[in-house]
Amino acid sequence: MTLIKSISGIRGTIGGKVGDNLTPIDAVKFASAYGVWLKQNRVKENYKVVVGRDARISGKMMQNLVMNTLIGLGIDVVDVGLSTTPTVEIAVPLEHADGGIILTASHNPKQWNALKLLDEKGEFLDAVEGEKILNIAESDAMSFAEVDDLGKITKHKSYIDLHIIEVLDLELVTVTAIEEANLKVVVDGVNSTGGIAIPLLLERLGVEVVKLYCEPNGEFPHNPEPLKEHLTDLSEAVKKHNADFGIVVDPDVDRLAFMDENGNMFGEEYTLVACADYVLSKTPGNTVSNMSSTRALRDVTEKHGGTYEASAVGEVNVVKLMKKNKVVIGGEGNGGIIYPDSHYGRDALVGVALFLSLLAEKQMKVSELRATYPDYFMSKKKIQLTPGLDVDGILKEIETRYQNEQLTTIDGVKIDFSESWAHLRKSNTEPIIRIYTEAKSQLEADTLADKFIAEIGAIANL
Repeated sequence: MTLIKSISGIRGTIGGKVGDNLTPIDAVKFASAYGVWLKQNRVKENYKVVVGRDARISGKMMQNLVMNTLIGLGIDVVDVGLSTTPTVEIAVPLEHADGGIILTASHNPKQWNALKLLDEKGEFLDAVEGEKILNIAESDAMSFAEVDDLGKITKHKSYIDLHIIEVLDLELVTVTAIEEANLKVVVDGVNSTGGIAIPLLLERLGVEVVKLYCEPNGEFPHNPEPLKEHLTDLSEAVKKHNADFGIVVDPDVDRLAFMDENGNMFGEEYTLVACADYVLSKTPGNTVSNMSSTRALRDVTEKHGGTYEASAVGEVNVVKLMKKNKVVIGGEGNGGIIYPDSHYGRDALVGVALFLSLLAEKQMKVSELRATYPDYFMSKKKIQLTPGLDVDGILKEIETRYQNEQLTTIDGVKIDFSESWAHLRKSNTEPIIRIYTEAKSQLEADTLADKFIAEIGAIANL
């Protein structure tokens, strides 16, 4: 079954059986439920929703289904077309809209798509509101507009440009210093909308851009999750073009990773560490990331006199804790930068601009910058779920076995050892159990992950 309903939206594979996959009927059902929820949640005369998409093959079909469903409910739609998740998040308040929908399955392969749902602030819905939408979808509560009350669609294709202007206007983005650094960068846009937005931003910053897979046709040239094993072409291109570094984003441009001048990964986890180091050096304060993120952010935060705290996995959980703790920067270790001075959403454009500002200030190579941060090594593995597998029971057994260690159970089970940690949880976005570990060497991290995979297998008789 490849239809997943969670705080990360309604996500599934295209085609197949209704209710088991993300079919056109499912798209209409959940778009309808969102529209009904919107009208129940914000009682007013007129409603407006911003809708955009990444470049995946099913995107145009899905967007048309969603937009026409909304106008059938009497809701006006602002069609921003090919866009990025953070661009739609920024567009919602600028349009004074009541919400937004992004058609993207983020890092998932091309057969996947999803409806990511936003509120009137351009922020993701929390679990409580998401549950209301799921309940509406399974009820008979949906009533559509009569012919004279149908909504209308307005096209607005300039929001990527407006987003770039917003980034360039941020106080900590040092445009002149970046221009004077005379940098050359290779950009892997995974043939999605990052191939539009990131080069445009870099060119505005005076950076020479070498484009790799920047044609927004949805034909992903490699697994779109920005991990080392998927980025051999970027590594070769950085070395071939004698670039200062490489940039890779996921299809909807909310995850960001860098590659140094030698074609080596800067470390997806260290995207947030570097950006936080820069922001904290200018505006001291606290930070937040999720439980599956590196300890290096804690170390850098404490170096600047701040306090670090971890949330459950999921952008909405990170944002909630960021607001509570009044942090100056936060995000997720998967390369997601959340900078409140811009907006409360993961934003690769903001991350690129902050990283370039740091690099221009330090006047050092990317490899040299990486060497200034604490060394932690992470292993990210997964177990495919099979029908009938009792994930909650498995995690409860792990919790019992490690009850004498430091445990956190707000999101799966996280076990903190003195020199390492392991986090086991059911994914919000794929039918898998994620096993993330971190230690002082890659061998230790991998060995720890393999130990838990074997232990889970023994518990579940896999």
